[in-house]
Amino acid sequence: MSEKKNDANFIGWVDEPKFAADGSLISWQIKFKKADLKNLEKFATPINEKGQGGNIFCQLNMSKAGKPYGTVWDPNSRQSQEKYQAKQAVAQNDDLPF
Repeated sequence: MSEKKNDANFIGWVDEPKFAADGSLISWQIKFKKADLKNLEKFATPINEKGQGGNIFCQLNMSKAGKPYGTVWDPNSRQSQEKYQAKQAVAQNDDLPF
């Protein structure tokens, strides 16, 4: 079985999810302290010349033990940089006019 690489950083446990009467998921709540928000800035995506970017991607998951937790994607990780470079190489080799 191949090892799954994860370029997300653990940011902590979140509140238990809320479910509707039919069992469907309604919501989860995540709380950030002021210091956490400053630390999250290092995970912002780069801003391009058009002013696009500067996003921080958080994801809420369930652990194997059934506990909810949150992660944040690191665009500066080595794995993310390798994916970006591979994507750029494909884009440069694409000669299609559209």
